Amino acid sequence: MEHLYIPPDYKSELSLYDTQVAIKTVKDFFQKTLAEQLYLLRVSAPLFVTPESGLNDNLNGVERPVTFGIKEQNERPAEIVHSLAKWKRYALKQYGFHIGEGLYTDMSAIRRDEDTDNIHSIYVDQWDWEKILLKEDRNVEYLKDTVRKVYKALKKTEKYMSIQYDYIEEILPKDIFFITTQELADRYPDKTAKEREDLIAQEKGAVFLMEIGDKLADGKPHDGRAPDYDDWHLNGDIIVWYPVLGHALELSSMGIRVDEEALARQLKLAGCEERASLPFQKAILEKKLPYTVGGGIGQSRICMFYLRKAHIGEVQVSIWPDEVREKAARYGINLL
Repeated sequence: MEHLYIPPDYKSELSLYDTQVAIKTVKDFFQKTLAEQLYLLRVSAPLFVTPESGLNDNLNGVERPVTFGIKEQNERPAEIVHSLAKWKRYALKQYGFHIGEGLYTDMSAIRRDEDTDNIHSIYVDQWDWEKILLKEDRNVEYLKDTVRKVYKALKKTEKYMSIQYDYIEEILPKDIFFITTQELADRYPDKTAKEREDLIAQEKGAVFLMEIGDKLADGKPHDGRAPDYDDWHLNGDIIVWYPVLGHALELSSMGIRVDEEALARQLKLAGCEERASLPFQKAILEKKLPYTVGGGIGQSRICMFYLRKAHIGEVQVSIWPDEVREKAARYGINLL
């Protein structure tokens, strides 16, 4: 996608002030509904971690974390989190959660290497959630059941917002469609990964695209995924069709987390077996952390989707290239 796409005849239905009111309405309702669906408790979470802890999300392995030295601790290095995918599992044990219980938190991150456009920002805000399960529940059916609960929260929020605001129509289908990355590649063999997502999202309306991270039959992965949190055979993304921009919109990345066998296998496949000696990864290999399922749900993405905004900068404050901000303003798109 180009840095800035202007949808034909786009006009924001809400003023800047009313947009702020609506953002709070979305967030308050959705997080309450999500917590009820998954039995989650809100907890506090870190903005930064130490590199040696192994707790930061490595994303695709090439993104650089924002780092700084702590003056009081002889400039000990710390990193702004990319996400809390690993920290949450550690916190569930530390905070004393039990099987069937979970947590969620507000996560803020800086992704300095992000290529920005209508749906990507260097500032990332999401609800990070995690829940303890039994090892025997590490299977596709448990994953699908959890996805359906998250989707139910999404559907309820859309219905609620359509009641609050007349211009918002319900567009999410009744049920979410499940498909693996390999099945999607077989369905559209001559398309790129992004083109496949657009096609299936437009056809089905809402899709859970499963098995992200491992290589497909052609030897290439559908998309990158760090090897030390999601099990690549038990994960996926919730993707919806977004008519305002005319393409797919990912709202959530989630999955059942690696157990000791999956972690060892994926570290080897990713060529980073040295991570096995880091505290977090070592704790998984030694079975000292609970088995969990979890994910992240984009707060700005959710608000953008429900309020039918053309640019993520209409619902979050970030830094945009001057030429993008100026062009957006000429078309009545006010980037915060």
